[in-house]
Amino acid sequence: MAGPPTAWSNWAGNQHSTALVTERPRTVEEVAEAVRRASAAGRTVRAIGSGHSFTATAVADGHRLDLADLATDVTVDVARRLVTVPAGMTLHTLNDLLAGHGLAMPNLGDIDAQTIAGALSTGTHGTGAKLGCLSAFVTGLTLVTGTGEVLRCSADEHRDVFDAARVGLGAVGVLVEVTLRCVDAFVLRAHERPAALAEVLDDLPGLYERHDHAEFYWFPYTDRVQVKANDRVPADDRPLPRWRGWLDDEFLANTVFAGACRLGRAVPALAPGISAVSARALTERTYTGRSDLVFCTPRRVRFVEMEYGLPRDALPDALAELRRIVDRLPFKVLFPVEVRFTAADDIWLSHSYGRDSAYVAIHQYVGMPYEPYFRAFEQVATELSGRPHWGKLHWRDAESLATAYPRFADFRSLRTRLDPNNVFGNRYLTQVLGS
Repeated sequence: MAGPPTAWSNWAGNQHSTALVTERPRTVEEVAEAVRRASAAGRTVRAIGSGHSFTATAVADGHRLDLADLATDVTVDVARRLVTVPAGMTLHTLNDLLAGHGLAMPNLGDIDAQTIAGALSTGTHGTGAKLGCLSAFVTGLTLVTGTGEVLRCSADEHRDVFDAARVGLGAVGVLVEVTLRCVDAFVLRAHERPAALAEVLDDLPGLYERHDHAEFYWFPYTDRVQVKANDRVPADDRPLPRWRGWLDDEFLANTVFAGACRLGRAVPALAPGISAVSARALTERTYTGRSDLVFCTPRRVRFVEMEYGLPRDALPDALAELRRIVDRLPFKVLFPVEVRFTAADDIWLSHSYGRDSAYVAIHQYVGMPYEPYFRAFEQVATELSGRPHWGKLHWRDAESLATAYPRFADFRSLRTRLDPNNVFGNRYLTQVLGS
């Protein structure tokens, strides 16, 4: 079903577009027809998810595909721990579906609002030194190419397309269906504690090797971090009281933090003090819960973000330079810096292709200046062989990215084969993949 021109913006409000035509296909064949129509009209077409990318990856000035109504068969094979779902399904809906069958995703990021297609296409990841990004759990996928062909891909069928499309940026086709490898439902024990940054850096391998999932947040202008470790346990015997969950995750992490950010934006000189208070306000807590409910928390304070995947041994140097950058900026930083870990994989444009990675994510509150901050860290990360997250702000181009990804040329060649008329093109893809 097609509609008139409509305006669109992403979650952060930093990307906008008005497509000439918005289509809401209900079947895979309708997706293929929409692609063929756009191609015949000499226009581009982009699929949108829930708008949680900070880059212009979903910006569509020609035809826009909204896959929220796309309905493919949902199949759950409990014995083999496989689930096949429409790619426009959100992670939140997927998690509830899996829980109803006694299954779960092996790992997740910290929000679940993204569509499955959007999360996979940009390389979304959680943290876990022995686990890859979410795309590493894909065992099969179906996509519509730039010529309107429907391809079903796996490790045994169209292997090159499978290796490219799992993190495909929407450049090689529209993901319409995905099969995911799951695990039996499990309970996580979450332990969150304040610590000194130096203490954490002195035992980095101990942190990420000792726990199933580990991360930490550094508070700018301080030497303090908040460490979060999630580990599998046999029983949900220490659930977080409802009042404590509301206090920590809704009131403090969203309501109070939003107020602190607004104050820091209005009076920047207060930012270091706000950061110091925030670091001290977060106390230690331990609780258990269903895995996805522990992984994912509400994020209501708007921000923009850059994230780089680095070789793990480069992390201390990256953080040391980042601290110097923050201290030299002519404006203040209001958000903490997040550090996570993933394992190597074999997906062509995955940030962890061929190497175990540490991720550094930097943020800035909406309405605050950020470009000098992000550009300065990007220079440091690039020199340390960093790879930018595809869904988060960066200024890298095809020439510089070609040296960061060993299979970059293979991806470009496959893109040309599957989309010979560049029907999936937009300015972001021109920037990162070339024309």
